[in-house]
Amino acid sequence: MPINAHPKLRQLFKLRTILLIVMLSVLMLPLGSIYFLRFYENELVRKTELELISQSAALAAIFRHLIGQEHINPDEGYRPVYPMLDLSSHQVLPRRPDALPTTIQVDPQIMQAGQQMQPILANTQQITLAGMRLLDANGIVIAGRQERGLSLAHLAEVQRAMQGKYSPVIRERISDEPPPPIASLSRGTKIRIFTAFPVMDQGKVYGVVYLSRTPQNILKHLYIRKEKVLFLTLLVLGLTGLLVLFISSRLSRPIRELIEQTKKLTRGEIETVELLKQPGTYELAELSRSFTEMSRTLHERSAYINKFASHVSHEFKTPLTSMQGTLELLQEHIDEMPVEQRQRFINNLQADTQRLKRLVNRLLEQARADSTQASSATCNLADVLTDLKSCYAERGLDILFSEAETNSKLKISPDQLKIILNNLFDNSLHHAASEIHIKVKRTETWVQISVIDNGTGISKANRKRIFTPFFTTRREHGGTGLGLGIVESLLKAWNGEIILQDSEKGAHFDLRLQS
Repeated sequence: MPINAHPKLRQLFKLRTILLIVMLSVLMLPLGSIYFLRFYENELVRKTELELISQSAALAAIFRHLIGQEHINPDEGYRPVYPMLDLSSHQVLPRRPDALPTTIQVDPQIMQAGQQMQPILANTQQITLAGMRLLDANGIVIAGRQERGLSLAHLAEVQRAMQGKYSPVIRERISDEPPPPIASLSRGTKIRIFTAFPVMDQGKVYGVVYLSRTPQNILKHLYIRKEKVLFLTLLVLGLTGLLVLFISSRLSRPIRELIEQTKKLTRGEIETVELLKQPGTYELAELSRSFTEMSRTLHERSAYINKFASHVSHEFKTPLTSMQGTLELLQEHIDEMPVEQRQRFINNLQADTQRLKRLVNRLLEQARADSTQASSATCNLADVLTDLKSCYAERGLDILFSEAETNSKLKISPDQLKIILNNLFDNSLHHAASEIHIKVKRTETWVQISVIDNGTGISKANRKRIFTPFFTTRREHGGTGLGLGIVESLLKAWNGEIILQDSEKGAHFDLRLQS
């Protein structure tokens, strides 16, 4: 896979997105628990109200029977009463005010029915634990454990019930008993539900069933439902485990895989780090790509250095061997050697010395080219060609170009572009070229500079070897075979490339730089 290629995986999330999901999930667990407790507490309140409604309906039916008001209209159908209380929307009222004395007389028939209801309320209260009072149409208590003969007509819920409307309220509950050692998290022990249920017949209110009860403590209720609570606890633990596995698969596993690859690279078991198949996050994918690019670059650089060192040693060995042999001959036979022969040996030594000097200079140029770093420098191609044109005209090489076509801005420094063109133009001169044509072509991503000469060209046998370091057909004329290598290294530093194109006559090189 190419170094710059990205793995074809599903859409990767960025690391900050993963961390945001984790933090929100951690935050949602306690918030979800609070919401669950609040919702559960509200359900206990509604359940308590529903029970009071059921009890009120039964007691109202008995009361109507006792006062002889049992008219049944089949056309009326069902008239269900649904729970109305909600802790989030209903205000918690202060503790219920005490009953007040009254001078209003109770109807004797209603009073007698209240007395008959007294044992029914008492027996029912022993089972349901609800506070029960039966009021007449004026809000006077006619049955109940306490407050008989007193009025509750000043209560808002009783007033609405006296108008024929079912009315529930939530009031504060102040217990006469000492608080438990461990206080409850629920508000259920601090509130009490009151329901005022009108006793009606044919649209007329005959009384009010006034009941109250404290909702069940939420912790006590949860203990009773401990199996379900245990299931929910296991569910939360399971979700937490999945969250841990999610983090591990997205973060920990790819990091461990990358560490293992770097250890293998250090031990020499592998040559390069491979791209992670499942990096997990965008940042890890970029980190994997950077490690892969770095390892492959280092591997290529190491291979290049080894190969280059081999070529350098070979190039230096030939003149050094010749020099050593010549010196040995001179040392042994200098006194008996003819002057012409001695001078010829000295000339050979001088030629080999000059060759070594040229090699050293070119190697320094190659080293500078290999270590070149791209910058933000730019240049105009027409200006560079104009500077070179007069210089090469004196050497018999005519550089032909259109100023309008070459008036292009290139992403390369002018000095390094001159080095590149100088090497190409010198090669053209050495291959008997008299003209060089420069053409420019632009694409969306490249600026292509074509350098075409009319020299002897490059043979098919040598085409694949021209970029090999130290390969030259002009060794006897001082060629080092490093010119095109320098050009290639400089262009590579600026994200460019050089391509040898087919040509019937002369040489045709295309230089490509990013636009």
